[in-house]
Amino acid sequence: MRSSSPAVSSRVPAFLALACVGFVATAPAHADSEASGPDSDDQDRIIVNGQRASELAGPKGVAPVVNTPRSVVVLSREVIEQTGSTSLADALRTVPGITFGAAEGGNPIGDRPFIRGFDSQGSTFVDGVRDLGAQTREVFATEQVQIVRGSDSTLGGRGSAGGSINIISKLPVAGNFIAGSASAGTADFKRFTLDVNHQLADKVGVRIAALWHDQDVAGRDAVWQRRWGVAPSVTIGMGTDTRLTASYYYLESHELPDSGIPYAYTLANAPGMGTIQSRPIVGDFTTITGVKGHVDRSNFYGVASRDFRDAKTHQATLRAEHDFGGITLRNTSRYTYTDQAYIFTLPDDSQGNVFGTATANPVTGAAGTRGDVLTGGLVWRRANTRYGYTKTLTNQTDLYGTFETGSVKHSFSVGAEFDWEKARRGTFVTRGYLNPSTGVEILSMGSQTSPRCNTATIARYYCASVFSPNPSDPWTNYASDSATTASPVVRSLPIEETQNDASTVAFYGFDSITLLPQLILNVGARYDRFKSTVTPGQSAAATSTFRLSKTNNLFNWQAGLVFKPTRNTSLYASYATSATPPNSLVGEGQDGNQLGSTVTAAALLDSLKVEKTKSYEVGAKANLFHEQLALTAAAFQTDTDNARVTGANNTVEFVGKRRIRGLELTFNGNVTKWLTVFGGYTHLDPKIVDGGSTILTAAAITQTVNGATTTIQAAKTVAVPSVNTGRMATQTAKDSFTLWADLKPVSRLSLGGGAFYASTVVGGYQDNRSAVQDASGVVTVIPATKVLVRSVPSYWRFDARIAYQLTPKVGISANIQNLTDKTYYTQAYTSHYATIAPGRSAFATLNVKF
Repeated sequence: MRSSSPAVSSRVPAFLALACVGFVATAPAHADSEASGPDSDDQDRIIVNGQRASELAGPKGVAPVVNTPRSVVVLSREVIEQTGSTSLADALRTVPGITFGAAEGGNPIGDRPFIRGFDSQGSTFVDGVRDLGAQTREVFATEQVQIVRGSDSTLGGRGSAGGSINIISKLPVAGNFIAGSASAGTADFKRFTLDVNHQLADKVGVRIAALWHDQDVAGRDAVWQRRWGVAPSVTIGMGTDTRLTASYYYLESHELPDSGIPYAYTLANAPGMGTIQSRPIVGDFTTITGVKGHVDRSNFYGVASRDFRDAKTHQATLRAEHDFGGITLRNTSRYTYTDQAYIFTLPDDSQGNVFGTATANPVTGAAGTRGDVLTGGLVWRRANTRYGYTKTLTNQTDLYGTFETGSVKHSFSVGAEFDWEKARRGTFVTRGYLNPSTGVEILSMGSQTSPRCNTATIARYYCASVFSPNPSDPWTNYASDSATTASPVVRSLPIEETQNDASTVAFYGFDSITLLPQLILNVGARYDRFKSTVTPGQSAAATSTFRLSKTNNLFNWQAGLVFKPTRNTSLYASYATSATPPNSLVGEGQDGNQLGSTVTAAALLDSLKVEKTKSYEVGAKANLFHEQLALTAAAFQTDTDNARVTGANNTVEFVGKRRIRGLELTFNGNVTKWLTVFGGYTHLDPKIVDGGSTILTAAAITQTVNGATTTIQAAKTVAVPSVNTGRMATQTAKDSFTLWADLKPVSRLSLGGGAFYASTVVGGYQDNRSAVQDASGVVTVIPATKVLVRSVPSYWRFDARIAYQLTPKVGISANIQNLTDKTYYTQAYTSHYATIAPGRSAFATLNVKF
């Protein structure tokens, strides 16, 4: 049964645009507000990439997009609405070159976008302000989404190795309108949105966006989602030199989370030799004993009575700005609070329980007594749990505008940023008591059992059938695997919770310098002082805690040269850097360079290094057909150094390297007055140049004489290159293509269609190299006979839409998503599972505007 717990969450649209040193188009400012409302003359066409920003550059957007030496995509409100996108993840699937990663750490369910092969979760912004909290973002209050690709810590600060995402919020505009939509469809889909803008007086405007959403998930048993939100805002001084905008954003969501489908094999039980692909097991599947069955795409391996995810976001923003002729001073303050709690089932295959490890089950000894099941056909329902919150307080001041030095024109922006972040998290403990002698938690759900699946754990529904899992199994939490008394699921003790604190002081400056009408130099630099502190959670029996802290000084810069053959075309070359310090995600994602969680980690603090990335890019841009169609092409290379890996001495070293080469083509706008298009193609060559080392252990050599055993050679370790070295980077599609087209054969009728392609995505690699030693202590490395590659296959997905404008104020539309009911996967985790996409769904929408 679905549960609901009202809450208030705020995300404040503060119109501070995330643009780059001339990088990105910014949010529509007050002078353009009439054109951005629902009754605008532009409502039936897609805004050309960067066209409006060329007239209304925001604090960091010092040049129009056609004159910026970077690859930039502006995803408009029109495309979001036409494609039926209801979340940020939905919207971003229309942009080529973006994939989504699955994780097991701080954000296993929320948004984790990868741009150019790099995790960009920590490089997501709302109106130019970092939005770090782990969450699944909505689009009901979104005006547009801006994607800047390439290293851009100069723009946003730490991270941003592959690019950044900036969500532009709906804020008050001139004029009055009321717009609303009501949708209903298959899988019990229901969605209602409201967008009201009212100009109270010549200089005061208010706006409120609201949402209620409820649905099951097409093609998935038991899974459902429900959320609601509201985003009010007010601007005083519209159209004047001095303006004050206050805004608030709240989103509350509840759902039965879905991790997806287990992979077929582990390294130990994968059949055959050489490179073996382990993929999700949808379809016909045969276990190690030859038992055949069919795994339906709808199979859900979770427990409906236990699993849940509740999340809330509160965001409040205050922005003040004043124009001094051609120069503007702007100050933005924001407070954000997010909290999230979940228990979700990870369909675990780690002990070979899916395919099986033996052709017969044991019938003697302890294994026979337990009734161990080794013949496969089962999934362990591992419970991943978390609860916690994040708090952030940000203040940004920007001074931007234009001036001239002789014949040279400058469009500049300088600013300062101060951030304070706090994240605290714990876990739900599926145990009823602590061991009184050790203080160690006694965990249930089979975590203390090996192998996981036996007569008792199957009877308690800890293990489910691969072929026919039942989400409604009557699961009960017990005090331990052997206990018979039910026990409540409780939160961990305060001393067991982990806390991260961080602060940032940053100063930055950008300048777009028009040397000649045909030649523009674009430069920028940023300095950040980032301090991070972690207070690791301790065992329940502990009486004290400790802290680990690290401060990094980051300097990043970018430079680009733009040559303009004509006013609406450009050729460019650019160089940019980024820096990702240790603990950059403050525990809110999968951070490969953490400060640590033990006292011994303190010894590593001084050795921790900042991961550094640099990007080289060349490209061309053109705005055609009276600036109605934007075309871009870019070729680039991104190099990463100092990645954290295991060194040859089995300690942390910062020698990891990655290289991403690629080509991007994008199109956006009106081909004719009756055809608009959005999309592009991306080809990536993502390579792990140096993945560090893997440590193998050669077992000790012993001999037994007259019943006495002695050790001739102690166990030894040897380092070999990581299995990742030289291979394709994970979580990244080599090739991706997106196209959304909207055709108007007659004035009131609109026909839309989408085609989306992504090639194979790899989750992770394993091999079975081993080491042995002889009696003299000589160690020999035995080469791998198997390399296991966990991956999801390539796919094509097709969508369709038809819309008809009944009157100037009333329209209807119908969307069909995943038209062919394609089985495909949106995330490939390193091990265990892949997230499956929804099946075919359809919904109709009534749109009204006054």
